Amino acid sequence: MVGTRTIRLQDVADLVGGEVHGDPDYVVSGLATLQSAGPGQLSFFANGRYLSQLRASQAGAVMVRAEHLDAVPQAAIQVEHPYLAYARVSQLFDWRSPSLPGVHSTAVLADSVQLDPSAEVSAQAVIGAGSVIAAGAFIGPHAVIGAGCHVGENSRVEAGVVLYDGVTLGARCIVHSGAVLGADGFGFAPDAGRWVKICQLGGVRIGDDVEIGAGATIDRGALDDTCIGDGVKLDNQVQIAHNVQIGAGTAIAGCTAVAGSTKIGERCTIAGLSGITGHLNIAAGTHITAMSLVSKSITQPGVYSSGTGLQPNQSWKRNVVRFKQLDELARRVAKLEQKIELNSIEGHKE
Repeated sequence: MVGTRTIRLQDVADLVGGEVHGDPDYVVSGLATLQSAGPGQLSFFANGRYLSQLRASQAGAVMVRAEHLDAVPQAAIQVEHPYLAYARVSQLFDWRSPSLPGVHSTAVLADSVQLDPSAEVSAQAVIGAGSVIAAGAFIGPHAVIGAGCHVGENSRVEAGVVLYDGVTLGARCIVHSGAVLGADGFGFAPDAGRWVKICQLGGVRIGDDVEIGAGATIDRGALDDTCIGDGVKLDNQVQIAHNVQIGAGTAIAGCTAVAGSTKIGERCTIAGLSGITGHLNIAAGTHITAMSLVSKSITQPGVYSSGTGLQPNQSWKRNVVRFKQLDELARRVAKLEQKIELNSIEGHKE
């Protein structure tokens, strides 16, 4: 199985800062859910709704908080944050192979490329003039790295990724297949019913420890760079328009689009299928729920939502009609309030 290895429970506990309850020399060879795990596999319990699954689990060991130790049938590793512990352990079983230094015979590199000897360049990859590929970097098959790019230490550019000219990628980043970084931003000036292209003269700067999902697109800036901060996570098919700035530690879920020149603060979470219009400011620590449309700046951190919840189609149709009537209803209510207030004043006069 891809990513398979073996490790002692004590070594797992040392990695996650936990305490073993059971045999510290017990060996696990993989991760699995509570329901599917068997002997020799490690699981975790982080949600109280699945307590019955924990009690019935066949996992060789489970990572749990102290209050749930009694419910573990086999061995346990006591940790404060089981989900975080699971995240750390999952990296031990990653299916990705370490970079193997060297350049495949079918790769095409410009003479001026600066390639660290420890980097790997895969089959039919192309790297343009003046680009720098740092130590431990991985360039996947058919990836295209334009001229004047920089790929940081231990970063992975997976198969089929395109970095246009002038893209800077930090250290320990992952760019998944099909992502395109540095394409032109959507800029056109109207001219008597036609559109005149505005050449996009900026670049794209990606910080350290950033992950960019499959099919995601990050446009180059019109004049200044589009900037993605350290530790940002972008899901599949996220669109980031020109000159957007995203603060460190922000996570954006799939199919979200951010229009040009918007600034998103640090440590925000933006759920899937959301849309953020251009030239806005989103405060640090803001959380936007799924399918929300953000059309004005958010100045105070908090949880924000828009749209309507799911309901039967016939009810939804009736409510759509009522939504259209809200403006008229608001005016009628205002008039009634004025009339009531006027009648009250006249009554006091009498």
